[in-house]
Amino acid sequence: MIHPEVMRLMMKERFLGLQNSARRAPRPEPFIPPAAPPADIELRLCSVRDDEALERLAALNERPLPFGRFVVAFSNGRLVAALPLGGGHVLRDPFVATEQLLPLLELRADQIRGRAPRRHLSLRPATLLQRSARA
Repeated sequence: MIHPEVMRLMMKERFLGLQNSARRAPRPEPFIPPAAPPADIELRLCSVRDDEALERLAALNERPLPFGRFVVAFSNGRLVAALPLGGGHVLRDPFVATEQLLPLLELRADQIRGRAPRRHLSLRPATLLQRSARA
């Protein structure tokens, strides 16, 4: 038989050990949902097979479908934005984030219209003088 005082000391030691282990228990990390996979983006001129999707986009934007050709943007095989080449408002799917596609659509439309940005070096007057002195 164990002396009651020894039993009390053993119980107190066990209790303190459990308290310490509870303090050191790892906290569960917060749940972070996995990132969405990157979307496959396709930009091209519209074709006849895109007519139904263009009409759907126009209905979602509550606008009439403009006449003419469009530069269209597909995300994972679904038409999400269209820019009329003849001018007008961009048609966008309101349920899909398309802000990052708008500069791409405008750039591609400018390339098709023949207004591609020309890349040339702008020379400072001092550089022009140096080059003319060498000639």
